[in-house]
Amino acid sequence: MKIELIADYECEIGENPLWHPQEQSVYWTDIDRGKIFCFNTKTNTHKQVYQGAPVSGFTVQEDGKLLLFMAKGAVATWEKGNLEYIIKEIPEDRETRFNDVIADPRGRVFCGMCGTPGIKNGLGRLYRIDTDGSITTVLENVIGPNGIGFNLDTTKMYYTDSGRGTIYEFDYDIETGSISNQRIFIKVPHEKGVPDGMTVDSKGYIWSARWDGSAVYQYDPKGIEIQKITFPAKKVSSVTFGGPNYMDMYVTTALQGSSKELDGADAGALFRCSAGIQGKPEFYSNLSK
Repeated sequence: MKIELIADYECEIGENPLWHPQEQSVYWTDIDRGKIFCFNTKTNTHKQVYQGAPVSGFTVQEDGKLLLFMAKGAVATWEKGNLEYIIKEIPEDRETRFNDVIADPRGRVFCGMCGTPGIKNGLGRLYRIDTDGSITTVLENVIGPNGIGFNLDTTKMYYTDSGRGTIYEFDYDIETGSISNQRIFIKVPHEKGVPDGMTVDSKGYIWSARWDGSAVYQYDPKGIEIQKITFPAKKVSSVTFGGPNYMDMYVTTALQGSSKELDGADAGALFRCSAGIQGKPEFYSNLSK
């Protein structure tokens, strides 16, 4: 197993690593600092490509643009510095921001919304945004909305509530985009860190980043722990697969509220791990006004 440091921008909240297959690049964000970075695997170079309003997560649109999920509930396409808003704000979310997001095979996007102080007891929720831009609340009373994934035949959806230390499993209806039959899939003991971003590999195994746990954990489709891969950073925030054959695992880390002295010399960096595991492509979003 090989773990390689790709880029260290000392991210406060390095998050949402995402492979862009059309560009053969990995994008990731530093939420608190309103920055997006890109690592081009063809040239083996990386750079900052965006500075502006905080971006918590993004998907790749069918046309290759990034679809950004931002503060105040704003959603916009981005390409080479050009922003085009699909949703300018969600009124009740003006004081907060999105967190992790994922597209489904039909181009819809599920997006977690952090809680708003003074509204609904400060609890967050999970939205589904359909391809016409319409918004539906599919889950409420979420403490810490986070990583989302689907099983191989898209009959189940996984959803992480970091505040409860739990990854839930739902039945998923691809025709309607509805979720049902919520049950606990994985419960992480408090002393072992917090489940954060996640992805699913080509065999249907779940990979969950562990904030304050210095690792990415692999689980089988029944929720049984298979292995963990340790990284030289305490706050491991998210994970995705990329590369020509999806054999590379990209992992983001964070420095929020700490320092390299406490959390590791490479905390806040993007890593690449070659572990002999093959991932699978994420779905494209297809949102429009």
